[in-house]
Amino acid sequence: MKDKLPGKVLNWIGGEDVAPRTGKFFQKISPHDGTCLAEAAQSGSDDIDAAVTAATRAQAQWAAMPSAKRGEIIFDIAQRMQNNQREIAEVVALETGKSFKEAFGETGGAIAQAFFMAGEGTRFFGRTVGTSVPNRQPIIIREPLGVCGLLISFNTPIANITWKVFPALICGNAAVLKSSEDTPLTAWIFSRIVAESALPKGVLNIVQGIGAEAGMPLVKHSQVPLISFTGSSNVGRQVAVAAAERLGKVFLELGGKNPMIVCDDADLDNATKWVLLSSFSNAGQRCAATSRVLIFESIYEKFRNQLVEATKKLKVGNTDEDDLGPVINARSLQNQLGYIQRAKAAGATVLTGGEKLSGPKYENGCYLGPTLIEGVTPTDEISCNELFGPVACLYPVKDFNHALEVANGTQYGLTAAIHTRNYNRALEFTRRIQ
Repeated sequence: MKDKLPGKVLNWIGGEDVAPRTGKFFQKISPHDGTCLAEAAQSGSDDIDAAVTAATRAQAQWAAMPSAKRGEIIFDIAQRMQNNQREIAEVVALETGKSFKEAFGETGGAIAQAFFMAGEGTRFFGRTVGTSVPNRQPIIIREPLGVCGLLISFNTPIANITWKVFPALICGNAAVLKSSEDTPLTAWIFSRIVAESALPKGVLNIVQGIGAEAGMPLVKHSQVPLISFTGSSNVGRQVAVAAAERLGKVFLELGGKNPMIVCDDADLDNATKWVLLSSFSNAGQRCAATSRVLIFESIYEKFRNQLVEATKKLKVGNTDEDDLGPVINARSLQNQLGYIQRAKAAGATVLTGGEKLSGPKYENGCYLGPTLIEGVTPTDEISCNELFGPVACLYPVKDFNHALEVANGTQYGLTAAIHTRNYNRALEFTRRIQ
């Protein structure tokens, strides 16, 4: 697939490839072997202005189109994605370092989302509501907002694109997508597929660039009434504040420090399986990944030993036989190694992993061994911040109430899980977990 990639990834504005007005490009480095896959446009506020202008010009005509017709165009794009699923997956795997099998599955989910949103064109319902006033009938009609600014994360790039683009378009909005700087090529191949469809030029525009230089100008743009952002909680706060200053609408999908409770009556083999999958699949680069494993004291030693042995057997690499691949870039790798080293300095014990993998297979890549740590407190730095990598900490807890206290003792609140054979305990968990 490498020979089919562009040497330079340009912006896609008004249906045309456009060089960045800054004249700058940045390198997209492979997390697998450190090679440069392409150079991508390092856009600035002028590029955002151009994309928003193109979207604004196209939006009114797109909104005037019947929703079912918009659905037909999205359905066509979905079919084209389906016909090119292998090629899309190859690009996703190449620039994220994940296996082709995992990238192919992700692409299948993105295609399913496209088909679903296409169907929403025939379900674009309004409502009528009752009133106490004679001869009056209130009717609620759904209307588009205008131009949507969409900012995505790198971890599931093609899925992240479709989760944002197609809901915006089916509702009659135009969109400006700011691609993740770590996955410019996925956005590029998506633009090639959309360009072959009947989508009017300018309805979708894709801008490459660094978050602070291209993403924030989009967030602050006065002609973009809605911002949808997926990324870290820290950046999400900045997005929320910047959009609030102009009363923009904001959707945020942010980070997690997700707990999994393993009770004294749990099926330990099953719990081991799901800790491994939740903590280490996609190299732990999932906002819903388990990073805190809360284990009842009575089974702590047994489960810890079982989990450590199973973790040591995981295969790391970018093939379909491997369980997890590299983290996305050297900056992320160093960030996670820093957290681990500081935890060790404070008295924590690394049970397995905790280091950059060495050897010819990993030499130039961003490979962190799947890591389990014990001996940290719930208030330690590593317990309170999302690492977005293959790192999980183990915490002994006295009982169910103590487990809930520790699980809820975080600024995050995204996902949580429990392993127990007690149905009533499971229901109580769903009621009390925050």
